[in-house]
Amino acid sequence: MPKIKTHKGTIKRVQITKSGKIKRRKAFQSHNLEKKSATRKRTYRQPQAIAKADVKRIRRLIQA
Repeated sequence: MPKIKTHKGTIKRVQITKSGKIKRRKAFQSHNLEKKSATRKRTYRQPQAIAKADVKRIRRLIQA
């Protein structure tokens, strides 16, 4: 069985915390910011944890 290559796009988008959780950035923050409220934009700044259902798939993509 060949080695699994690291998915470079995923590596650029997620971070693994020291406790082993996977962090990601929230979507919808890159454009059309004038029409969005300050509260909404503030929530986009907070990193989000990857959904439990996706953790196994993401871990496979980022393993070297």
